[in-house]
Amino acid sequence: MTELPNIETVFFNKPNLDQLRVNLLMDHPPRILLLFGSLRERSFSRLLAEEAERILKAMGCETRIFNPRGLPQVDDAPETHPKVVELRTLVEWSEGMVWSSPERHGAMTGLMKSQIDWIPLSIGAVRPTQGKTLALMQVSGGSQSFNAINQMRILGRWMRMITIPNQSSVPKAFLEFDDNNRMKPSANYDRVVDVIEELVKFTLLTRSVSTYLTNRYSERKESAEEFLKRVNQ
Repeated sequence: MTELPNIETVFFNKPNLDQLRVNLLMDHPPRILLLFGSLRERSFSRLLAEEAERILKAMGCETRIFNPRGLPQVDDAPETHPKVVELRTLVEWSEGMVWSSPERHGAMTGLMKSQIDWIPLSIGAVRPTQGKTLALMQVSGGSQSFNAINQMRILGRWMRMITIPNQSSVPKAFLEFDDNNRMKPSANYDRVVDVIEELVKFTLLTRSVSTYLTNRYSERKESAEEFLKRVNQ
């Protein structure tokens, strides 16, 4: 450590496999929250989320879909608004999430962004999204695009989530669902299955060690400094 004079050794930990070999793995069904980004009567982002939910349930997960109808604009209502409380409660309950947005004007929808903006980085000492897994999907009215997904991937990183590598972009979504609002067999459907399978695997792999994975040198140091400041007051 003599070559690293800026590091305070008391807070410096060398990562080790023992910390990742937890003795008691969580054995309850993975808890997955799904968000969608359109309030249209036949919302393809909602239909895609519902299709993803069916696959999640078949893989043994417990799921919730948040309906954003009635969710106010950020800062236009207090945090005690019922829809805000509902969303935040579901986020805290979840161990992983699926975000499904349409692409509108080359971007995710405002409704999708508003839901994410209502989720705080921290509530007191709790970080409601940190270390949780995230899968991203989008639907397009035209040719395949990844604009909404790319934006959501940035947000997932900002929310300190484990955003899985695989992703699903469904072009010409109006052709991909039948009259019963079920997704038709296709390579696009197979990709959705791939994404959900990967999400479940990452969730099972990381949820038991999430606290360790997100334990940071800078925060350990900052917490100690804040503690000493309080003690010395």
